[in-house]
Amino acid sequence: MLRSRYQIILQTQWDGAPADAMIALHAKRSADSVAAFRRARPDGPIAVILTGTDLYRDLPGNPEARRALDLAGRIVTLQEDALRMLETAWREKARVIFQSARPLARRRKAADRVHCVMVGHLRAEKDPATLFAAIARLPRELPITFRHIGAPLDPALGAAARELGARDPRYRYSGALPHGLARCAIAAAHLLVHPSRMEGGANVIVEAVTAGTPIIASRVSGNVGMLGEDYRGYFAAGDASGLAECLVEACREPGYLEALRAACARRKPLFDPRAEKKAVNALVAEMLP
Repeated sequence: MLRSRYQIILQTQWDGAPADAMIALHAKRSADSVAAFRRARPDGPIAVILTGTDLYRDLPGNPEARRALDLAGRIVTLQEDALRMLETAWREKARVIFQSARPLARRRKAADRVHCVMVGHLRAEKDPATLFAAIARLPRELPITFRHIGAPLDPALGAAARELGARDPRYRYSGALPHGLARCAIAAAHLLVHPSRMEGGANVIVEAVTAGTPIIASRVSGNVGMLGEDYRGYFAAGDASGLAECLVEACREPGYLEALRAACARRKPLFDPRAEKKAVNALVAEMLP
């Protein structure tokens, strides 16, 4: 998005290479680089992008992450609700830039069942255990199936996914897939299930909305900031019964699924690649007048 106008140096940690400005991803992980850049360039512009765990886990008590935001001239969050989590001094120099995804062609989907997909590596933050427990609560006659995509970063969760797939034909665990195939699976589904306990602004939500696939998600800040406060497809984080109730309603009440689809369609312009490119270029233009 910036390469047509600027020379971009991409590094995990800044090695001192000459640069006119720094864009740092994740306050805690980039804290050393931000501090080093500030020492080398006392007036050099710095923007810190809050990507998730830094905002919701690190900032309350991690001095390095907090110092990175103090040193930054600009702060970027990936969704709207994140702004209220910032202290006043940080909020005054913050803005929202939504991530984007190229829209996919809408696909015809079966009318006699609801097919769901969950996309996310198997780890505690994504909370696949709540999905497993919700599936166990669903009536067996309900016309619903699930596909689960993601690497088993937590071996115990990976074993639980394989065990569930072996005993319940409604659930299929596909492991990790290339990004393009994962996007196709999202586009083919009636619903994306997103039960995460912590999010900065999940790109999988962007990919679902831009593919015309509505979402049932945990009511956590990162999801609310993407889908809106009044979205009807929320359940309490960790509440398997609440998730199961949403899934039952999606199967038995056609109006519910259509309401979620319409709400996602209203959010779709926020995730347009042209809007993200414009916002990112505006950020850097301000940093380098």
